[in-house]
Amino acid sequence: MYNVDLAEIDTVNHIPDTTNIEEGQLIFIPNRHKPQSLNSSYSQDDFIWPIKGRVIAAFGQTFNNMINKGLNIQPYGNTDVVASRGGKVIFYSDEFGGFGKTIIISHGDGFSTVYTRNAEVFIKVGDNIQKGTVIAKAGFAGRDKSTYLHFEIRKGHVPQNPFFYLP
Repeated sequence: MYNVDLAEIDTVNHIPDTTNIEEGQLIFIPNRHKPQSLNSSYSQDDFIWPIKGRVIAAFGQTFNNMINKGLNIQPYGNTDVVASRGGKVIFYSDEFGGFGKTIIISHGDGFSTVYTRNAEVFIKVGDNIQKGTVIAKAGFAGRDKSTYLHFEIRKGHVPQNPFFYLP
């Protein structure tokens, strides 16, 4: 909204853990006097929601005794998972550390997206994927038999709060 990189906001405000920002907390936005229109800053490079559903665990929440580093999204009905942004599939595993079928897409600018708990996967490593392409069907993994997608946005290898990037 202010067209300022989140890492710069973290640095300027000395925020060691962005998951602990509280509602009403004052935060300095460097190099901006007024917010830009969200519509004018929207571009083809922006992320989209990977599945239509309800967020059942947000970034930073404890879920199944783990701190969530993304969003857990329970589908409303259709379990199609789409690429949140265009890029290249750089990782796929049938069973990745209890997360089940896991996909990672690199977006070529330091960002990547992670999609776990998939029932079916329609891509392979090396595929170039367009934003909005169906890449999988959400499912379940391990002992947890509820269907939801675990979705992460990473800058480098550091998980980011997806709510900062999704419309």
